[in-house]
Amino acid sequence: MTAALVAEGVRKSYGDVTALDGVSLEVQTGEVFGLVGPNGAGKTTLVRALTGTTRAEGQVQVLDGDPTAVERSRIGLLPQSFSPAGRLTPRELLAQYAGRYDDARDPESVLSDVGIDGAVGDQWYETLSGGQKRRVCVAIALVNDPEVLFLDEPTTGIDPAGRRALWALLEDLAAGGTTVLLTSHSMAEVERLSDRVGFLNGGRLVAVGTPGDLIATHGGRSRLVVETDGDAPEPDLGHLGDDFETSSQSGRVVVEGVGPRDIDTVVAAFDARGIGVESLTWAQPDLGDVYLELTGESFEGGGVGADDGRLGE
Repeated sequence: MTAALVAEGVRKSYGDVTALDGVSLEVQTGEVFGLVGPNGAGKTTLVRALTGTTRAEGQVQVLDGDPTAVERSRIGLLPQSFSPAGRLTPRELLAQYAGRYDDARDPESVLSDVGIDGAVGDQWYETLSGGQKRRVCVAIALVNDPEVLFLDEPTTGIDPAGRRALWALLEDLAAGGTTVLLTSHSMAEVERLSDRVGFLNGGRLVAVGTPGDLIATHGGRSRLVVETDGDAPEPDLGHLGDDFETSSQSGRVVVEGVGPRDIDTVVAAFDARGIGVESLTWAQPDLGDVYLELTGESFEGGGVGADDGRLGE
């Protein structure tokens, strides 16, 4: 495959603060690359370096050229904060942005792709809900039919059904050869869309891999969370073998290494000690666990399948 994005030894400092400390990565054509990390990890600075909006030490290439020299119509960018003209309608906004490019997509088609159609397309942008506004912003980033697409929090404020529809759209774009670099505070989004994920921490790329490989290496083991009646002691599971590890605090016992077929065995051990079980939650490790292991912080958006609750529609 051909690399659409290349960074080699990229460094950037703001005074005494090091934003990027020798970051190197390649993103292949048609790949969705998820970039995650704590606030201040260097994500925005790396995206700015790749899009040519800030200068950094090291080598950066976009579509085999310097990012400042690449034809703008070949790149799409959706920043986290983007406020188009409030007194224009979605149709007027898309027509305005499409008019900047020689071979733009049909604005009406793009609006339909992101779920903006009918009367909503004729309302002033400033009167739209938060989720509708974000859909319009995604449409603006797509209207030039870019070869490389940079998306920073693309589905913020969009309801779960709309989010899934946009995920499907982005998957179709990647299948058609569009390269996507995605940053997000929804771990479900990162795991669903990304072919590979890079973890930035302290300006360094501390791990890169497929979601499955990262989870296998850094995610830990499956676990059963048992809520008991009061501050009951954890049961002795030593007779079950060395596969299980337990810890307890305030009426909650966490048993690691539990597979689906082991749950009944563990519950029986609680019953044998006379410990009442009020609820059980079994979970496999996910990218949220990887994030915690690599950064020491919990991921803001929660685990796979979790909705972040920031609904705007």
